[in-house]
This record gives sequence, C-alpha cells and structure tokens, in this order.
Amino acid sequence: MKIAVLNERDPLESRVSATPESVKKFLALGAEMAVEAGAGDTAGVSDGEYSEAGATVGDRAAVIENADVIFCVRGPDPDELASAKQGVRLIGALDPFNRRETIDAYAKAGVEALAMEFMPRITRAQSMDILSSQSNLAGYKAVLDAAGEYGRAFPMMMTAAGTVTAARCFVMGVGVAGLQAIATARRLGAQVSATDVRAATKEQIESLGAKPIFVEEVEGIEGEGTGGYATEMSEEYQKAQAELVSSHIAKQDIVITTALIPGRPAPRLISDEQLASMRPGSVIVDLAVEQGGNVEGAVAGETVERHGVKIVGNRNVAGRLAADASALFARNLYNFLSAFWDEEAKAPVLPEDDEIVQGVTLTKGGQIVNERLTAN
Repeated sequence: MKIAVLNERDPLESRVSATPESVKKFLALGAEMAVEAGAGDTAGVSDGEYSEAGATVGDRAAVIENADVIFCVRGPDPDELASAKQGVRLIGALDPFNRRETIDAYAKAGVEALAMEFMPRITRAQSMDILSSQSNLAGYKAVLDAAGEYGRAFPMMMTAAGTVTAARCFVMGVGVAGLQAIATARRLGAQVSATDVRAATKEQIESLGAKPIFVEEVEGIEGEGTGGYATEMSEEYQKAQAELVSSHIAKQDIVITTALIPGRPAPRLISDEQLASMRPGSVIVDLAVEQGGNVEGAVAGETVERHGVKIVGNRNVAGRLAADASALFARNLYNFLSAFWDEEAKAPVLPEDDEIVQGVTLTKGGQIVNERLTAN
C-alpha cells in the first residue's frame, strides 16, 4: 500500500503531515511512503531526512500516482488530485464546515475524504485527536505571544529598587487550549483566573492553581454539548456571564480567549465596551479569530489596538510551532491508521460500523456520508 505525503500549498501552513519518525513506523507495517519534495522544509525536516527514513521523494504527480492514501494537513484543491486513483483516501484536517464546496468536489471526484478534526471524543481515540494535540500547543503559544506584546513582566519580582507586581491573566474557555494556557501563564508567574460555560471545568481550573470565575445560580449552567464540546447558553446565562466578565476583565492585564462551538461562528465573549474598561497596555490573544473571533474588533492575521488594548489575532497558532505541531499531527495520523491495520493485507481495514470510522469519514462512493454534514 502506498501512502503519499503532500507539500502544503497554503502559504500560511508550515506543518507537514508525516515526519521521518512516522515514515519509519509505516514502513515497519509494510507500507510504501512517498513524500512530495519540500514537504517538511517549513517544519525543519529536509528531503534527505525523509529519504534516510526510507521514503521516496518526488514531485506531486509522482507522489500521488497510484497512492492508496494521501496525507495532508489542510485539504488540497480537488483539481490537484485529478491524477489520483478512484477511491483514494485523503486524510487530514479538511475543515468540512467552512469548505463544504471542496468536500462536495472530493465526493464528485471519487475521493474518500476523512476529516481528522471530526474524531469522536472517546477514550480509544484520544491518541488520534488532532484538535487536542494542536490546541495544546496553541494554548501554550498564545501565552508566549501575550508575553511578547505585554510591556511588563509576568511574575512578581522583589528587587532592591522595589517590587514588580505579577501580571493578572484571565483565560476564557477551558478546553485543551485553555488548560494549557492556564498552566503556561502559571509557570511564567502570573496570577491566573479562568472561566467556561461548562461547570465540570471548575475543578480542572482549581487543580492547575487558578481561580475559577463562574456564573452561579443560573439554570442550565452545565453548558456541556455533544462529545464534551461547549454548547450555546440561554439568554439568562449570557447576560449573567457578561456582567460577571465585565467586572472581572477590567482588572486583568492579559486575556486569552479560546471558545469555539463546532460548526458555528465563535461566540462573542468580549465587547468593545468591555475592551474600553481595561487599562491601556493590556493584551488579549484571540485563539478563535479564524472563526469570527471571541473579541469585538479582532482581525485574523493582525495585531490591532483598540482603547489602548492590543488584540492579537494570529492565524494557525499551532503551526507557529511547526516542528512539534507536525510531530504530534503525524503521530495522530499513524495512531489512527495503525489501529485498523491488517497485518496480512499490509493495509488498513476501516469497518463502516466503527464509531471512529463513521465519525471521520466525510465522503464515500461519490456521496457525502457524514451525518454532521448531511444534517446541515
């Protein structure tokens, strides 16, 4: 079986979907690995390293030719797969909700598209979950980005010239990215607080030594959606949360926002009025900026200033740690396919009735087959 690894064409994408480590693992299973020239350049992996690992390196046409599986980070233009054989499996982060026309084109072209960001949140799929692996790095990098923009120190410092007070950091949204942001800000010495619509995260916040900021005594506070994701809250809750956040955010130096709801625009967490209440020199990092942003006035790909507050809207934050992000992404893909590997066939066998396979499969037999897409 031949697995092709694409060189990402998106100029914003620095990651690669396979590393020399994962190449060796797939070769050990009996697969053939073909890597497009330059695929690992932006992640610090040379073509020579892929060759030494046992992969063949060539141009896109040669790599795709006769491939049974194509790995990518971001889904390629369907026209670029014209030379691929019928039924080829395309596996990567395909962004199905925002690139529906592309997914339709994959189906029409006979591509079996598998979106790794649709991986079910179940125990046996944890090692395959690209959202978790990439969000973990994004949460870490968000705090470093904030520290780089903030004109003061993070930790309290007692010096002969006087005391420097610790920065106050508020994390909004306590998923994987938020938890890592809390831990990183704490390691840098900040006073950290955090909030989430899911009541179950309160203990997680406290376990990391941060202060939980929660709306109390409002019906329906749980906020737990399908698969552990956050869900939209009632008007009563949103009003109570806005009041609580307004009083708290005015005292903060750093705010990290991470709130996302799958398939919908990012919820608005911080208004222009709340921004105006923060002291000049404060910094907000909006990790949801590519899906509309949690912060009013945030601009994807830019750092803007409003009311003296810097709003950082970096794109592809995990990709700014390309080497580590690629290593984790590649392991996620390996863990997925190897879990279904048939030793005799030396190829993966993906049962159609398996919960994981059903969750990630978007197209098959020329049709859209994923319930999350057919329901919309």
